[in-house]
Amino acid sequence: MTATITAFESSPDEGQGLARDMPVRWAFHEVGAPFDVRLVSFAEMKEARHRALNPFMQIPTLEDGDLALFESGAIVLRIAERRGGLLPDDPDARSRAIGWMFAALTTVQQPILDRESTVLVESDKSWFHERMVDLDDRVRQRLDQLSVRLGEGEWLEGTFSAGDLMMITVLRRLGDTELLAAYPNLSEYVRRGESRPAFRRAFDGQWAVFTASAEGR
Repeated sequence: MTATITAFESSPDEGQGLARDMPVRWAFHEVGAPFDVRLVSFAEMKEARHRALNPFMQIPTLEDGDLALFESGAIVLRIAERRGGLLPDDPDARSRAIGWMFAALTTVQQPILDRESTVLVESDKSWFHERMVDLDDRVRQRLDQLSVRLGEGEWLEGTFSAGDLMMITVLRRLGDTELLAAYPNLSEYVRRGESRPAFRRAFDGQWAVFTASAEGR
């Protein structure tokens, strides 16, 4: 039975490849596994069927046989554990790759999301610019640390892994800012990820959904 994931019927990212199903699509393409996509509207995400898959009414979800799973990181880890190519065989290296997945989704992503939400909902506040200075500094602190760790390496642990997949997914959220551009090695790191054929297929899949929804409006 082919696994099925859910994705936005009409994504708020307008086809930029930033919706949460992106890393899941990417992971499936990296390991060469087929999958189906069920598109859901915002209204459908509140219905009982979807709440049974994700109690927080978000995407993506995964249905794979008897398993129903939510959270993009957990789904990517499931894919990586069941198929070769995204986690090293060596147990210690495998643990380090998984550690980078957690780092991407917590340590690095959180200040980036805080910055995003402030731009989206607080730009009209009198203290907005002062707040942005602090948020930018918090993002730079994480980028400083990550840049030093990556150094001149191609990937975080020598070979591409699920840790890189999740980290690049998170860093792409800074694509329209000057923050990432200030770190040439991180910018190149993201470009390397985006140049992978599996990434391009995943991106094209999200883009096709956006163009179809735009044409239907």
